[in-house]
Amino acid sequence: MTEVFDDHEFKNDLQLRLFQFAVQAILLLRCLPKGKEYDVIGWQFLKSSSSCGANYEEAQGAVSKADFSNKIAIVLKEIRESNYWIKLIIAVTDKSNEWNKLRKEAFELKNIIGSIHVKTSMKRKFN
Repeated sequence: MTEVFDDHEFKNDLQLRLFQFAVQAILLLRCLPKGKEYDVIGWQFLKSSSSCGANYEEAQGAVSKADFSNKIAIVLKEIRESNYWIKLIIAVTDKSNEWNKLRKEAFELKNIIGSIHVKTSMKRKFN
């Protein structure tokens, strides 16, 4: 992954990983072939991959536990969508090592965020 900022600028490892995920997504999108289909796929992937970190940042400023849980749910939806677009890109382009690395990172992020969502939504159900 491309490192742009010093790790100390991020409050936690997940915040940093989501930022790096978006940066890597942008860099890889620049290498896609030109064409209408790639423009559409690329635009959708750009929106979902960059939205993950942005919504996680919003979750850090949540005003309540319920607000935090709702924002984490949005992050989970966006990372799932990103996973879909990565799989589609790999299926229709050259299966480069870099796209597969990003796919692995997206899968790991989905599991981490999914775990956070399950824990925060379960707490809400029992309160």
